[in-house]
Amino acid sequence: MIPFNTELPMQIAITRQVSPAIANCELTYLDRVEIDYALACRQHEQYCQALAGLGCQVLSLPAQADLPDSVFVEDAALVLDETAILTRPGAASRRPEVDLIRPVLAEYRPLRPIQAPGTLEGGDILQVGRIIYVGLSGRSSPAGIAQLADLVTPYGYTVQAVPLTGCLHLKSAVSRAAPDTLLINPHWVDPARFAAFRLLDVDPAEPHAANALLLDRGVIYPSAFPLTLRRLEQSGIPVTIVDVSELQKAEGAVTCCSLVFAGPAL
Repeated sequence: MIPFNTELPMQIAITRQVSPAIANCELTYLDRVEIDYALACRQHEQYCQALAGLGCQVLSLPAQADLPDSVFVEDAALVLDETAILTRPGAASRRPEVDLIRPVLAEYRPLRPIQAPGTLEGGDILQVGRIIYVGLSGRSSPAGIAQLADLVTPYGYTVQAVPLTGCLHLKSAVSRAAPDTLLINPHWVDPARFAAFRLLDVDPAEPHAANALLLDRGVIYPSAFPLTLRRLEQSGIPVTIVDVSELQKAEGAVTCCSLVFAGPAL
């Protein structure tokens, strides 16, 4: 059994309710299909309940009718123990989301922004201890990654840019599934970049299955990938299963629907 830390202070999970305009979301790798808004809202509520069940204090923000992708709050910021980095999304339609999250995060951390022309989205950021991996995607640019390095290096973090292929964000291809384990699609990102960690490949029949949300008290994982779920369970990783099928139609995943961080630092 993979050990999880149940002694740490409660984590805060910021979420935002589903926009009624989610059908107009940005899409890069998926075809546009009909999204059942009411079902998406129910699934999101169950996701929030899963966060709470794993010890998070859930801060739910109101839906934004003019921002279709705003349920995916992770993309607007990176929250470290010492500071919060406000991103600059590569999709211009999503940049107003950062202004909405700014006053919320200001209650918990000093803020540092990514400036134009750099772009950076939270879905491209995978933090493992003092190492911050950032995907070189269509949404996060070398200039944005360089700014991030300048902002976090004084706090003792190392930033590593990671090339991607075939997916939207870095955490579409690799994410933390346990304190010592990364769940990875080796066709979308080079496993050699993460040789220091225990790696668990997704089932080849489920290329989109590499996204899991690791919390202090467990893992949230989507029900859509039963073959990879079996691999997780066989590896001794207990999971809380959620159905986020409607949000997945908008290229969403379990990590991007919340912004999770340790308790107040201010």
